Amino acid sequence: MKKYILGLFAVAVVASCSSRQEKAMKSADKDFILKAANDNFAKKKWKNALALYDRLANLVAGTDDFPNVGFNTAYANYYDKSYKLAGHQFKNFAVNFPKDPRAEEAAYMSALCYYEGSMDYNLDQSSTELAINELQEFLTNYPNSERSKNINQLIDELSYKLEFKAYENARQYFKMGQYKAANVALDNVLEDFPSTKLRPKIYDYIMKSRYELASKSVYELKSERIESALTYTKMVEKELPNTEYAKTAVELRGKLEKEKQNFVVLKKQVDERVAALNAKQKKEEAKLAEKNKTEQQIKDQISNEKRAMQMQRDSAALKTPPPAATFKIQR
Repeated sequence: MKKYILGLFAVAVVASCSSRQEKAMKSADKDFILKAANDNFAKKKWKNALALYDRLANLVAGTDDFPNVGFNTAYANYYDKSYKLAGHQFKNFAVNFPKDPRAEEAAYMSALCYYEGSMDYNLDQSSTELAINELQEFLTNYPNSERSKNINQLIDELSYKLEFKAYENARQYFKMGQYKAANVALDNVLEDFPSTKLRPKIYDYIMKSRYELASKSVYELKSERIESALTYTKMVEKELPNTEYAKTAVELRGKLEKEKQNFVVLKKQVDERVAALNAKQKKEEAKLAEKNKTEQQIKDQISNEKRAMQMQRDSAALKTPPPAATFKIQR
């Protein structure tokens, strides 16, 4: 029976609250709407509170209640996880009411909203970059604030998200076997984030990329790539001593040294083969040149003989006198 009575009471309370919300939504009484909105806010009924605060925006404009409505609206949106909207509202409050005691809190909450709105690393990171800018702006405007103590930690967290996204994008090239692109992309991560905590992993992937490039390289670039990979293994061992990465560097260097020795043998064989082919080619070219020379000599001889015979014929024609003239006697 007691449970039944409590159930009825709860239903009555809900009905009463619902009825009050409906009345406030239809009312034109600013004070009534404001009280109902603030009660909803106190009871953490964010959507109900927001619906009423939205009605109050024009009703309280220019009054002392305007800042409170704006401040509570921003918080209600924050707790309702509408971080982008809440951040915009908090920022407007801080800008429009700089002398209000809550201005610093609003500026902090604005930055925090942008932080909360930062997307996962594998999604678009424009929100993360915006959040970093907002957090840094708070540090600039309130360097001595108690609220600044955790700002750097939040900035580091967001910066790491950007680093990790860039690292993952570069690592995808390695997974796809595009080692040259992976090497360039990973180098860019180090350049863009010189203080990155991912440096050891990046070194490892660059080293492996250079090893793969050297192992699978075309003949013309193989020697250069082997030396590049060997140099990098030594750098990794020096920069990261007594680590798994240094151990990997030693293992890869051993493989590269064998690769280098095999290539020296191969290069010697190729050079000998090339030299033999060049010698053969030169010999063939000499034979062809000799043949062409002989043929040309024969052609020249024939041409000279023809010219000599023509000269003889011309000479004979000049020495033969023309026949005597013949006259007919008239009868």
